[in-house]
Amino acid sequence: MIVDFAVVSGASAVALLVVHAITFGVARRVGRYNVVDVAWGLGFIAVAAVAAIVGDGDALRRWLLLTLVAIWGLRLSGYIHRRSAGQGEDPRYADLLRGASVGQIIRKVFLMQGVASWFISLPLQLSAVIGPTPRPLLAVTGAGFAVWLTGVVFEAVGDRQLRVFKSDPAHRGVVMDRGLWAWTRHPNYFGDACVWWGLWLITIAGWWSLSTVLSPALMTYFLVSVTGARLTEKYMKGRPGFAEYQQRTSFFVPRRPRSARK
Repeated sequence: MIVDFAVVSGASAVALLVVHAITFGVARRVGRYNVVDVAWGLGFIAVAAVAAIVGDGDALRRWLLLTLVAIWGLRLSGYIHRRSAGQGEDPRYADLLRGASVGQIIRKVFLMQGVASWFISLPLQLSAVIGPTPRPLLAVTGAGFAVWLTGVVFEAVGDRQLRVFKSDPAHRGVVMDRGLWAWTRHPNYFGDACVWWGLWLITIAGWWSLSTVLSPALMTYFLVSVTGARLTEKYMKGRPGFAEYQQRTSFFVPRRPRSARK
């Protein structure tokens, strides 16, 4: 199994290298590096495809994982592409890469994302070389699918609600605090975390599977503290009404709005 895992893991690394090399070329051509966000979901799809094709573990689980990752990744990448089309550089990348050389850009953006994608996708890679899920653990698989579905719904609905809200000129400069955004300030990031915890639960087929728990934990850490929620709030600080929104709305995990709990 160790040799089989090494083959799948190595092939996954190569797939990510190809995805990010192409993305770097596109970024240089269009003159902005936030296109790497589009490649985030596509990179995971590439790994899931490699795992499904190269792996020799349970076929049903391999192709189920590929399907679920593809649904999540294609929706996310498509949404980010539409949102950023015709826009300038994302302020996050402008701050991160100010004065950086090409080599530093590759290391800070593309190499970092590639390594993170490889590590976060370890459950998919390991699952691809493990046999069928034992019957007692099928309940865990079902729970994983439910968590994944919850995440996809939160992420997709949250993104759509925000897009519709921002498309109204009357809402320019106004904080979005409706729908799912009234229950959590980051329904999209919360949904993303649920997706990866759900996928991890689906990969559990024995004790070996538990060794990859740091993968969804790292994804959650990124979503909360590094590239997600806290960084977003840094750029929203000082916006009219945002401090009040913080007071009445849960930061990450959904909770009834304070104004409704009387």
